[in-house]
Amino acid sequence: MAKKDPPLYDVIILGTGPAGLQAAIHAARKKIEVLVLGRPRSSSLYRAHIENYCCIPGVKAGEELLLTGIKQAEGFGAKFLQEDAVATAASPGGTYQITTESGETYSAYALIIATGITRHGLGLRGEKDLIGKGISYCVDCDANFYHDARVAVVGDGSAAAHGAVTLSKIARQVTLITRHLKVSPALEAELNRENVSILKGATIKELRGTNRLDSIVLRDGTELQLDGLFVEGGAKGAMELVAFLGVKLDPEKFTYILTDRKQATNIPGIYAAGDICGRPFQMAKAVGEGCIAGLSASSFALKKRSEETAK
Repeated sequence: MAKKDPPLYDVIILGTGPAGLQAAIHAARKKIEVLVLGRPRSSSLYRAHIENYCCIPGVKAGEELLLTGIKQAEGFGAKFLQEDAVATAASPGGTYQITTESGETYSAYALIIATGITRHGLGLRGEKDLIGKGISYCVDCDANFYHDARVAVVGDGSAAAHGAVTLSKIARQVTLITRHLKVSPALEAELNRENVSILKGATIKELRGTNRLDSIVLRDGTELQLDGLFVEGGAKGAMELVAFLGVKLDPEKFTYILTDRKQATNIPGIYAAGDICGRPFQMAKAVGEGCIAGLSASSFALKKRSEETAK
């Protein structure tokens, strides 16, 4: 049986924070097919309160604002799927393919990255000194350094679970350390492997090692001898999702995506907005950039669709 082509959208947006929602509103108003991926609860705004946003008096709960934004975008025709993206790829036909944590693949003419950023590590003593010496924040970047090794991944979301699955194909033993694992049933099932163990309700209390990570100590006093520890909070970030497509990141920290005034990256059809583009981490900035990204991406997608129709 021939493999079916993935569903094709004009624009796929990664992220359901202020930038992603505003991008969805403006793109969907162009009467095109828009898919938004991500969990609103993962947005830094969800548990925050806003009192410095133009034209909104008093204090507003972030959760209320996000849910209102989702309804607005849906009202204009945008579709939402509460799953994280775990992989991206460029197809020969000039579209981008996005694979979600449940294993489904979707394609689009244009892609908007509005995932926000993870602003903190473990916050443990000695953590910064061990970066690159046993501690990593990117499985996709550093997994190959740990062939036949003992490694652990710490995190509660899709990045940690998907990272553990990836490492299971390379490392000898993988331990997933999680407080409350929040992933799709399909991704959680992928963790059922002989060399993967899951420690639920666990947190790391101490890192041990001088010139290199030797072990970690959990809150209950358990010590795990390790060759490597991967810190993977929430969903996958910019480095894992788009750097391998050739999207340029800031040259100093490789944390932020570089864009022009149209929120376009250096790769045609890929745009970015919000915290992923750098400071200030303010809703006003995110919404403004989301507006521009939504308009730019929809124009690009409409042009690409027209070219495809003319062939």
